[in-house]
Amino acid sequence: MTLRIDFPPERAAFHRAQGWWTDELLGDWLARAARTTPDQAAVVQGTRTVSFAELARRVRAFARGMDRLGIVKGDVVAVQLPNTLEFIVSYLGLASRGAVMQTVHMPYRGAEIETLIGHSGAVAMICVAQQKHYAAAALALQLKAGLPRLAHVIAVGEPPAGAVAFDDLTADAATSHADPKPVTVSAADPFVLLYTSGTTAAPKGVPHPSCTFLSNFRVAAQELAVTSADQVLCAAPFTHLYGLSALSVALCGGATSILLPAFSPQEFADVLQRARPSVIYAGPAHMAGCLNAGLLAGMDLSAVRFVILSGAAVSPDLATEIESALLGGKVLQLWGMTELQAGAFTRLGDTREVRVGSAGRPAPGNELRITRDDGSRAAPGEIGELEMRGCSLFAGYLGNPQANAAAFTADGWFRTGDLASLDAEGNLRIAGRTKEIINRGGVKFNPLDVEHLLITHPAVEMCAIIPMPDPVLGERACCFVTLREGRTFGFEAMQEWLAQHAVSKVKWPERLEIIDAMPMTPTRKVIKGALVKELDRRREREQQQQ
Repeated sequence: MTLRIDFPPERAAFHRAQGWWTDELLGDWLARAARTTPDQAAVVQGTRTVSFAELARRVRAFARGMDRLGIVKGDVVAVQLPNTLEFIVSYLGLASRGAVMQTVHMPYRGAEIETLIGHSGAVAMICVAQQKHYAAAALALQLKAGLPRLAHVIAVGEPPAGAVAFDDLTADAATSHADPKPVTVSAADPFVLLYTSGTTAAPKGVPHPSCTFLSNFRVAAQELAVTSADQVLCAAPFTHLYGLSALSVALCGGATSILLPAFSPQEFADVLQRARPSVIYAGPAHMAGCLNAGLLAGMDLSAVRFVILSGAAVSPDLATEIESALLGGKVLQLWGMTELQAGAFTRLGDTREVRVGSAGRPAPGNELRITRDDGSRAAPGEIGELEMRGCSLFAGYLGNPQANAAAFTADGWFRTGDLASLDAEGNLRIAGRTKEIINRGGVKFNPLDVEHLLITHPAVEMCAIIPMPDPVLGERACCFVTLREGRTFGFEAMQEWLAQHAVSKVKWPERLEIIDAMPMTPTRKVIKGALVKELDRRREREQQQQ
């Protein structure tokens, strides 16, 4: 499959005329930092520090290694790596050659990887040789038989026979200043290929050129005042759009990236205490996990300018609790999608009410609107489907015309699938997903506010409500809960809590399921589809026992 990105000429001309799309490339940001602050730390990973000058040398060496393997402009290279220096070198090095980086989430295994690489036509895969019980490089070599375009497996660590060692590609990084073979790269060329799902027969691949991707990061760095004085810590994986945003905003501002290869509340707290970042990118579940475990209590977080939260709707109570722990820092929120990156975010100058209660105003160069079921515009404060257009929006899914037909309105707006409202000042408030609406006997309701309320119960750690098929009403609500350590919670306790807070009985879940752990995406977002399958299994067992 040929990876092409075709924008309507009038759209490209408009965004260029407005200054959103430029000829700037990712390598330009690294070159600027290596020139102006060569000795500053670009990357800190544990006790290892790499300066911008050294990072530039490593990227040049990696690009020469790509030349030796025959990787050329336009080739897709899959990257399945944790948040490490090798990921950053791959990201910058592939971009410098005009190759397209396809990210693959670390939890993905054989079936998902084979589907994604088969769809993208990747010619190489960069992965770990071994991580705990996962021998990624060996698995990739096994998959080559069914992936005729996959020519190379590049392993970080000791490579198995048939794979190339990542270190061999950058062997001369410490001493050589030679440039790789020249290649002409345009900001309109395909740059990254991300996927919204890895398990379906028709994957939704999202290709972006530099002009859409970098325009969003550039304005974010400017709006958030990220500079070389900052140290940016990201809890989300770089293989996800949100993680790439944090990494790229840091590169644009010339800031130091503090790396957390794999998230756990304890490791995250340890890095916070040791590295004292000024900027934190995280999901609500990342921060809630640390708060619930008491890991932030008494910690000196005075260096933190702001924590930006994204990946799932943020309850005002959680945002307020986080901000109270920051000793002067602020909580910001960001709403984004793989297809459009950061669509909206709050700013440092916003009021506390706006910052804890909304996802803020649109990112510069982007527009948002809310539509009713009949397609008309919703009034301020009215909930409807969120639609978006602007300079960071993708052109369409790769090789998926059916998804493209459903994704865009006749006048070119992208249907996000999110339920939301916009207030009179243009601040966005997410109210859930259209697919998560529960239709109980013709009465439709969004379970998000009930989830936020139940999370405030002292026994509840996480909560997710899903629709449950019902032969009479069509759907009822089932609530899945994980508990805080040493706590108990039952159906009657749930009802009492909802009654105390005057929640309409129409919204009360009719079933409660206690589980040990929530199924989560790599960015710590609850996978409600997995809960639907788990509920089906439990109900089937119940029927068999009757």
